[in-house]
Amino acid sequence: MANNPGARKAIRKIEARTEVNKARRTRVRTFLRKFQEAVSGGDAAAAKACFVEAQSEVMRAVSKGVVHKNTGSRKVSRLAAQLKKMSAA
Repeated sequence: MANNPGARKAIRKIEARTEVNKARRTRVRTFLRKFQEAVSGGDAAAAKACFVEAQSEVMRAVSKGVVHKNTGSRKVSRLAAQLKKMSAA
């Protein structure tokens, strides 16, 4: 347990930051799920729109430090591959 005021404050800051990051991560997952639903639905136009939004959210999470840069790039790359495969079919 924290024994001095600085450590107690650090714990409070960590808890607050954790809540913010959890909300950001949830928001990213929501956009990824919307993209997957659009792809599985077979609507290319909706999938394209969802891809743009999902890509934006993933890269925002990267810039905020919620997701590592390489992880974000990998996710966006895989989404783009899904979209390309869908529009080619």
